[in-house]
Amino acid sequence: MWRCTGLGWGQGGPEWTWWHPVHRGRSSPLRLGGPLSLAVGADAVRTCAGVWRGGRYVTCPYAAQLPPDVRRDQCERCAALDRSYSVAADTKADDPRPYAVYLAWFGPGLLKVGITAAERGAARLREQAAVCFTFLGEGPLMTARRTEAILGSALGVPDRVSAPAKRAARHALPDAEARAAELRGLHASVAGLLPDTLRARPCEVVDHAVLFGLSPGQLPPPAARITALPPGSTVTGTVRAAAGYDVYVRVSEPEASSLPEGAEGSGRLLLLDTRLAQGWSLLRPPYGAPTDVPTAVTAPTKEAPPPLF
Repeated sequence: MWRCTGLGWGQGGPEWTWWHPVHRGRSSPLRLGGPLSLAVGADAVRTCAGVWRGGRYVTCPYAAQLPPDVRRDQCERCAALDRSYSVAADTKADDPRPYAVYLAWFGPGLLKVGITAAERGAARLREQAAVCFTFLGEGPLMTARRTEAILGSALGVPDRVSAPAKRAARHALPDAEARAAELRGLHASVAGLLPDTLRARPCEVVDHAVLFGLSPGQLPPPAARITALPPGSTVTGTVRAAAGYDVYVRVSEPEASSLPEGAEGSGRLLLLDTRLAQGWSLLRPPYGAPTDVPTAVTAPTKEAPPPLF
């Protein structure tokens, strides 16, 4: 049985990823402006993906089931096992691969410094929904980690930006030149702080706004966000944008007269955190099926913080 493992990012854009215990992994593209059509069977069970080791999933030894509203594909015990040997959790210090240090921009004043395995290129930045980014340098893992810590301490640049802040910034992006200028300014200011063991790289800004569907024009705030994909739920509509694990879909809904009191009519823009789909064996609903999922109204977008430079 094929199970969804979430949204990945290839060179061509977003793609659904899937796992089968015999056939291993595969992917299917998610196209901006194209259809999104998924359903969870009425009797479906969402199961823990287990632990990723040696290029494959090792089955969860607890056969754990996941509730429909959690945004992950692992039970707590498997997640803890993954964290016990993880670069992100600072528990894997012996990785011999070279690592790249980057500066990522998510909105005015929303920048972060981070590291990624150099062989992954920009994949990590697309997964984090960085609107644009530039690399700073490349070196051994511990050098990259030390650089990340130095820059965070010296400039107050964090190593993470919250998902709500990223989402709010997408709806009022400045133009590409303003985005690049903020990154170039930060890149220039940190050049003298890089350790000698880090091989410096020139500032080359890569912009993902078009890839994400955020440009040209602006992405309007969604009317609501999907809070769970319970058994029997359906999402159908048109993909408006995608960034990181977030997908914005203009949904198909029943006529307003048949909706519950207080619900909005058809054509709403909904935000789907695709981590909610992980662990499900998804189905394709019948043509014309309306969207039927629990949602929550999104909070009003707050004013973005002022630029650093």
